[in-house]
Amino acid sequence: MKYGDVEFDTYLKNYPDKNGYFGKYGGAYVPDDLKKAMDEITEAYFTICKSSKFISELRRIRREFQGRPTPISYLERLSSTLGNVQLYVKREDLNHTGAHKLNHCMGEALLAKYMGKKKIIAETGAGQHGVALATAAAYFGLECDIYMGAVDIKKQAPNVARMKILGANVVEVTDGLQTLKEAVDAAFAAYLKDYKNTIYCIGSVVGPHPFPMMVRDFQSVVGIEAREQFLEMTGELPDAVVACVGGGSNAMGIFSGFLNDPVEIYGVEPLGRGKNLGDHAASLNYGSEGIMHGFNSIMLKDENGDPAPVYSVASGLDYPSSGPEHAFLRDCGRVKYDVIDDEETINAFFTLSRLEGIIPAIESSHAVAYAMKLAKKMGKGSILINLSGRGDKDMDFIIEKYGIR
Repeated sequence: MKYGDVEFDTYLKNYPDKNGYFGKYGGAYVPDDLKKAMDEITEAYFTICKSSKFISELRRIRREFQGRPTPISYLERLSSTLGNVQLYVKREDLNHTGAHKLNHCMGEALLAKYMGKKKIIAETGAGQHGVALATAAAYFGLECDIYMGAVDIKKQAPNVARMKILGANVVEVTDGLQTLKEAVDAAFAAYLKDYKNTIYCIGSVVGPHPFPMMVRDFQSVVGIEAREQFLEMTGELPDAVVACVGGGSNAMGIFSGFLNDPVEIYGVEPLGRGKNLGDHAASLNYGSEGIMHGFNSIMLKDENGDPAPVYSVASGLDYPSSGPEHAFLRDCGRVKYDVIDDEETINAFFTLSRLEGIIPAIESSHAVAYAMKLAKKMGKGSILINLSGRGDKDMDFIIEKYGIR
């Protein structure tokens, strides 16, 4: 299968290139000292990623600790309200800690142990990455610092408590808008000061090379499982695959399993309150090429060309850029990127909860909302949604802001 000049039968072997580029996107735009740290991580990853010992240990962890494989659930009642299109969800909410994030956190922490690091640090928005990394740190006996914006700490109190119970040091970030971008800024600054003893475990397919590649590789288990499971359940592939996109780790995880198949793929960004700059975080739909946090991708910019203020009801999606691989897949036409606003998202949150007994994360609710709209347009066929996380963390916030609908 070919889109533009890109052959997708060999895509995962060819992208990124040796310098970490997906076409013109990606790379490692970091200070010289940090470049040495990135090279060290790259060398270590390529040394062990093909190691049977590393692979066997990671598979054991996934099976015995994470509870993988996670199942696919058929949404019979929701599907019946939308016509003849059948909806299914890949249940990453049933992965240990309640989201897909543990897939790459356990891999990154295992890499840190191999490299002899004593501490792992990271940013978090919705708190799921923070909880997952705190869990990995406890499992491997590592120190753990989690940087989180003050706004997100207030919105995601249950996950903040989980991180602290797991032994992580939660560092409140009070700069700027006090959300995900500022948390990344603070975590990078801390990493620069102690990269010899520390590894920065980036929470998505963003950042300097090799992180977009590494996180995708660790998350690809979602797509591998989902493809096999869907074929076993239905005897065919889904007509469409849908996932929410902020930085884009859950999306790249499931997309990677279907890139070379005759399947339509949709990435869903947060339109928030509307199209005005500062009211959304839909970088792939409204942004332009730019460099931030060590990588070149599509980003939302202010009048000075700096990262613009962004907003989303979902703390895990309010980031002014997206992973470089998503920018590449957008440009070559393999993945279609569209938007869903806050109101549609919250409606989907309650609809899935009431009709199927599944309370989704607000992030995942963007994908559910888009799949519901897509089903009405398609008229027939099947849609597989990546339900990237559970909504326990969001319930207090939703009840306070929206009440019980």
